[in-house]
Amino acid sequence: MVWIVLIGSAFLAGAINTMAGGGTLLTFPALQLFGGLLPVQANASSTISLVSGSLAGAWGYRRELGGSGLAWLRLLILPSVVGGAVGALLVSILPNTVFRAVLPWLLLTAAVLFLLQPLLARWTRLEGAEGLPSTGGCVAAVFFQLVVALYGGYFGAGIGILMLTSLGVMGLGDIHRANAIKTLLAAAINGVSVLVFVLAGTVVWWCVVPMTLGAIAGGYAGAAVGRRLPKVVVRWFVISVAFALSGYYFVRG
Repeated sequence: MVWIVLIGSAFLAGAINTMAGGGTLLTFPALQLFGGLLPVQANASSTISLVSGSLAGAWGYRRELGGSGLAWLRLLILPSVVGGAVGALLVSILPNTVFRAVLPWLLLTAAVLFLLQPLLARWTRLEGAEGLPSTGGCVAAVFFQLVVALYGGYFGAGIGILMLTSLGVMGLGDIHRANAIKTLLAAAINGVSVLVFVLAGTVVWWCVVPMTLGAIAGGYAGAAVGRRLPKVVVRWFVISVAFALSGYYFVRG
């Protein structure tokens, strides 16, 4: 039963992370309740398990990474790596309550912004833009990505929603392309966090290997399903997940 729960949670988390975000909410409690891991161990083991799922999801979305996708990746990959590393280091300094107090408000704000994204894009005259925004927009996107990566390296639940919101407001209206970029950036954030966690010795390897396989299968399946769904369906799925996650953390808080 333990193996079924852990591998199943990793598969679902990989699929959800590829299409929207929030998969950590499945693997983190599963590792604590069924694996008997401490919170710090569950966080590290969940992160290292899901990073492979993000890479599998990015591979599934590889066709959407062409064109403007590469420009967005070049712009946001550095703040993703730097923020992820610093956020992982903060795990040993700040208590979980710091980010958990801010998280529901971040997710609620992201959900509302993503819901209003077409209107905001029209206001900023960025709707349907395929390339990068203005210099000011690029600076804002880099700063926001750095903040998201800091949080992602620390805990990480919901970073996909936050990144999709940022990309949408900046004018990237193609949800499939945005999902491809988001998935690869999430892999970068979690990947550098993994290095920190491994060096810190907080990873529990007996559960990581099978969960990694489940996350890879789930990530690729999520990309395969997401690419075939109409963009409006994927968009409303992301909005629903965002509001559900914010509600979950408000109730828990």
